[in-house]
Amino acid sequence: MVDTPFSQTRERRGCHGLSAEFAQLQLHFVDQTQWRYEVIRPLVLFADRTATQRARETATHPDTVRALHRRFRQQGILGLLPSDIEVVRHGRTGTVPDEVRAEVDRLKALYHGFHYRELARIVFCKCACPLDDKTAKLLWHQSPVPIQQQLELWTYHTHPDRYQARLQVVKLYYQGWDKLSISRFLQVSRPTVDTWIARFEAEHFAGLMDKKRGPQTPPRKVWLPRMVQVYHLQKAHPDAGEFRIWSLLAQPDISARTVGRIMALNKLVYDDIPHVATPGPKPTPQPHPYKAQYRHEYWFIDGRQMDFALDGVKWWSLLILEGYSRTILAGAMAPTEATWAALMVLYTACLRYGAPTSLVSDSGGAYTSEAFEAVCKRLEIDHQTIVSTQGQSYLNSIETHFNIQRRLYDYQLSLASSPRDLEQRHQAFISIIRRPIRAYSSTSACRPSRSRSWAPRRAGPIRQRYSRRNSPTPSFPARPTAMGV
Repeated sequence: MVDTPFSQTRERRGCHGLSAEFAQLQLHFVDQTQWRYEVIRPLVLFADRTATQRARETATHPDTVRALHRRFRQQGILGLLPSDIEVVRHGRTGTVPDEVRAEVDRLKALYHGFHYRELARIVFCKCACPLDDKTAKLLWHQSPVPIQQQLELWTYHTHPDRYQARLQVVKLYYQGWDKLSISRFLQVSRPTVDTWIARFEAEHFAGLMDKKRGPQTPPRKVWLPRMVQVYHLQKAHPDAGEFRIWSLLAQPDISARTVGRIMALNKLVYDDIPHVATPGPKPTPQPHPYKAQYRHEYWFIDGRQMDFALDGVKWWSLLILEGYSRTILAGAMAPTEATWAALMVLYTACLRYGAPTSLVSDSGGAYTSEAFEAVCKRLEIDHQTIVSTQGQSYLNSIETHFNIQRRLYDYQLSLASSPRDLEQRHQAFISIIRRPIRAYSSTSACRPSRSRSWAPRRAGPIRQRYSRRNSPTPSFPARPTAMGV
């Protein structure tokens, strides 16, 4: 852009006005720094003119304006100070008191196992000066390691006064020490530190005193008249337990546990107390009445109700066990222990391995029904029942496998989301604990030799047995599509 005479005249008029204002402003300046800042203030704040224009407005040399502007951008207001003024920068003064440093030195001489948060807590408790863990770490490393000082209390066990040793544990704890540091510093176990701190918090200074190790109250004595009273109550109430006898005795100075010991002692002394077994010779162990001597002599069938519910229904696990090899032959899940479920499991086992000589079950309705007995009679199976309520559950060998199922696989069965999923998990359990078993023909079912090789037959023994008698094949209930055995 070329300046015309008119524009130069207008610029000179503007510069003349600003020069007058600057000259009027100089009357309020008190030092040289204010004047220098006013020279470059439009350049710093507005940047609407050049250094040459500002030099004409302030009657200053352009190099001076440029130098002041450059120094202000580099050093700030310090760049506008006169050259005869020396600027001294003070370093950061320490904010950690000397007593804090002395406390850190003392702690470092005593013990070297503090962590930094614990160290800051101890300093705060002793000097009332808050520190963070970083400052504590810095002070710990800056502190020289002094010579080990003589301690008033070396260890917990070497102190002559037990009360002062325990009090030292409490003092260190309330000074911010960790229990682990106290244990290592005083060479005492951690449970001992916990014990004395807990006793101090519960009983204050009285809890640190020595106490008798024996019982605080004199031992109770059971006199013979009291034992006789318990004896007569035992005869009058033979089915009562220790708590009931204690309440009938109405003597609160003894506990129900003591009455129970008196009752046990009376049973050893008096033979006329009801329900006391008369000691006699130990009976000779008898063999199991259903111990199989050959394969498929005894089968055991039973059902177990699950401990969990699927859609509000507790399903049953029905299994058939072979007595000689203790192998599960077949099994199924059913919503109830009904006859149709028991026949379905029996059908599958007979179809795979043939009919057994005997079948053992409990006296439940599913196994004593007319339909079940008719099938066993048709297949010439000797069905034998036991009475579980009379202590004969041990005769059914399937109970052992039910205990295995309860302990090892109930959790997997409880994860089932549908009946089909439940049946699949049940079959997985059977396949896990099942061992290989080979079928046998009906002609060699009676006491087979162990050396004989057992080859699978083409037709099951059920079909063979009924084909010889020209009798139709027995009918079994149809298998549900949602369940498999």
